[in-house]
Amino acid sequence: MTYYGKCIEMVMKHLDRFQPEKDSPEQFLEATAASLQTLSPQKQAFIMEILSGCLEYHKLLTIVVDAFYVRDGRLCLRADYSLFEVICYLATFQLEELGFQLFRDVVRSQPVHKVCQFLRFLFNPLNLGSWIKDEWSLVYETSHVKENWIDPLMRWQPEIQELIDQLQGELTSQLSPPKSKAKVTEPKELSLTTPRPRAIPVPEPVPQVAKTRPVPRSTYQPPKEQRLLEMTKRYNRWKAEELLLQANFEELRCAVPRSRGEPQLQDSKKKPRLRLPPRILKAQKLTFYTPNDNAPVKLNTAAILREGALYQRQVEKELQRVDRLVDGAGDFSEFLEWQRRMQAKDREEQLAAGEVRRLRGKLSHEEAVLARQQVAREKRRTAELKKEETAELMQRCAERRLQEEKSTKELVEQVMETQKNVRVAQTELRKGRRRIAQEVTEENRELLQRSAEAAKEEQRRRCTLVSQLRALEFQPTRRGKLVDLTQIPGHGLEGEMSVVELRERLALLKETRRLQEEERRDQIIQGKRAKSQELRDTVEQVALCRAAMGRSAALRWEEKKARWAAAGAPSQDERVLELQRRIQERAERRARAAPGHVPAPRAVRPKQRAQLEAQRRLELERSRERWLRAQQPGCGPARRLGAA
Repeated sequence: MTYYGKCIEMVMKHLDRFQPEKDSPEQFLEATAASLQTLSPQKQAFIMEILSGCLEYHKLLTIVVDAFYVRDGRLCLRADYSLFEVICYLATFQLEELGFQLFRDVVRSQPVHKVCQFLRFLFNPLNLGSWIKDEWSLVYETSHVKENWIDPLMRWQPEIQELIDQLQGELTSQLSPPKSKAKVTEPKELSLTTPRPRAIPVPEPVPQVAKTRPVPRSTYQPPKEQRLLEMTKRYNRWKAEELLLQANFEELRCAVPRSRGEPQLQDSKKKPRLRLPPRILKAQKLTFYTPNDNAPVKLNTAAILREGALYQRQVEKELQRVDRLVDGAGDFSEFLEWQRRMQAKDREEQLAAGEVRRLRGKLSHEEAVLARQQVAREKRRTAELKKEETAELMQRCAERRLQEEKSTKELVEQVMETQKNVRVAQTELRKGRRRIAQEVTEENRELLQRSAEAAKEEQRRRCTLVSQLRALEFQPTRRGKLVDLTQIPGHGLEGEMSVVELRERLALLKETRRLQEEERRDQIIQGKRAKSQELRDTVEQVALCRAAMGRSAALRWEEKKARWAAAGAPSQDERVLELQRRIQERAERRARAAPGHVPAPRAVRPKQRAQLEAQRRLELERSRERWLRAQQPGCGPARRLGAA
């Protein structure tokens, strides 16, 4: 018995892990079989057979177990859901194969009181013959359900009843007899008013079926509009391909620059084409927007308290610093002076590095111009070779086209001969289809007449039933019931009271709750007022701290601007001089090369160059100022002060 108990326990554990919405039964069974490799082959076969059967008939088992929890198993735990599924599967689908003796051993290995209650519910003849049969018939065929499942359960009902009596006797013998029998409350049936049955509507008359039309001749012929659409599609596709080919050819012609003395290419029709200038790609002009420091900033409660705490910590740090200075601590003036010198040196190195990057970009531009000149010369040589190959290919294509025309003429003659035979076969096929369509139409007409007669007969029968039911509705019925709201029911329960007393107690309870809510509301209002006063004090303190921080940040900014003005332009180093020399050599080499092959970039006038250099220097100064402003710790409060 412990053997079967362990097997059933493992099956229950795996069933609890299965989720029908997410898991696939096949993958779940494969994973389970992999986890059971350590067990014996007999245990593996027994567990896998029960688990696969429970997953296969999951819908049927769920119907029975859910109904058991609703009706007889209200006090049972939901953790035993898998146990009831396994018992239901073994009793319904495996009882014939296992035998009554083996089934009894499996049942005895589980808790007795749970299994007895479930088996009594499952093998109840009323349940098997009524709702269980009806619910299972919604999933499978009724005949299959009755022959394979309901009838075997009814045959095994006497043996199962004996087993239930034995288990119940063992259970009662184990329990100690009660000392005194408690008085049981006897329920009384409520006399409710019987609802009036609904009136059954009169069925609508069966509509007369219209006479069917014969099959039209155009059914076996394609419409004229479809042929016109296909011709239009082919013409539009041919036109689009021609335009695309012409556009690609023009784009390739414009992509390769030519010298002044080079002749223009012409197509096969000897028509001259306009030569378009090559495209010149210009860099997009960048626009720098200055931040709007006058935008209003709305702070919530958390931001106000956070900023107030920040300024409070800063004030405490400043007071501690003053105390240390009073006690004799040192000053950081020398360190700050050294830090300023190091920062000035770092700025000079950054400016020199930026100049080096600019000169390297200019050098790469000069090298790219020389590379384009070399590529243009190679492309001209390749174009000459392509022209020769194209002439040879055109000659071959003309010869091949003549051969294809000859073969096409022969093929057309063969097709004309085959089409004559096809037309004769098509006429015979049409005659056969027309004959079949007429036969089908006659059969449909006969079937429609029979169905109309059956519907009329059914309508007459329904009208008779409706008239009988309406006659039963008009029979007199006894209604009305007197109810005394001041009378106590007298069921023998503790705390019984009449409806009037219950209403009075509810009114008193509502009044008590209303007084409690008003008292709580007054406390909340007082707390809000105190909190708002605290926030106003914090806002005033934050405004004072912002003003002080803003003044100190403005003084630091003026000092830094003065230092930048005194610093001057960045010094030239060896890397900058070397890059300038290499750029000069590339420019002389490009001037010595052929100037007509590749269009040189348009020279910038001295005045325009000076304006561009000034604008670049101004943008560099602005970006440096923004970066330094972001690095300052006191710049954030000052900016927020200006916004406020």
